[in-house]
Amino acid sequence: MTDTIPPFRLDDRVAVVTGAGRGIGRAIARVFARAGANLVVATRTAGPGEETVRLIEAEGGTGKLVLVDLAHRAAAFSLIEETVRLFGRIDIVVHNAGECPLGTVDEISEEDLDRTLNVNLKAAFWLTKAAAPMLREAPSPRLLFTSSLSGPRFSAPGMVHYGASKAGLNGFIIGAALEYAPDRITVNGVEPGTILTDALRELGGPERQAEVAAAIPVRRLGEPEDVAHTMLFLASDQASYVTGQTIVVDGGMSVKVPV
Repeated sequence: MTDTIPPFRLDDRVAVVTGAGRGIGRAIARVFARAGANLVVATRTAGPGEETVRLIEAEGGTGKLVLVDLAHRAAAFSLIEETVRLFGRIDIVVHNAGECPLGTVDEISEEDLDRTLNVNLKAAFWLTKAAAPMLREAPSPRLLFTSSLSGPRFSAPGMVHYGASKAGLNGFIIGAALEYAPDRITVNGVEPGTILTDALRELGGPERQAEVAAAIPVRRLGEPEDVAHTMLFLASDQASYVTGQTIVVDGGMSVKVPV
């Protein structure tokens, strides 16, 4: 054992990141690429995904765009097949894509409920099932998921369906970790708090953002990179003994004592 802290590196590993066209997903893809991974940038729309690939390549990394709609089971299998076709292997799967059409239980349509559950929860099953044969051959296989504080820890009117999907995802992480432990495949997730993404910016300007930040114990909004760096640790060799966990990245909100 040395006194130096090893960097979290992913040299020559192949990672697929869903929902990588913007926000947290884009940050994960870029951070992984900086750590040496080859990236499959999986998005539903071309423009944002192309921009993520451009940013990765501008920093000297390797990224390939795959368009995919994970509301459909077949798409998850096609994504894994295309990743293997492009790079010949797969080491890391990060399921970050999510759906959250707002609506109360009284208001929500069957279509919106199905899409939320399909993308947020069921896609975790299909991506795992599709990738498992290749991951079993990988030296450091990882399954990683972006969960949420909504559902496992908090809820809000209009987001019951979203919270239910993320609570289910946390249950999936625990169970899948046990099932795949004999194969050395670790399964973990991150629960982001209030992260300054484009979606959050659209909800309010600087004054509203400052109000939200003031209620967070560390007195700032999270950045997508805060989540990405936690994902990088979980993807690294240094996290090989961590499985079945979700790490909360929220600036202390989930442990704040109400006043």
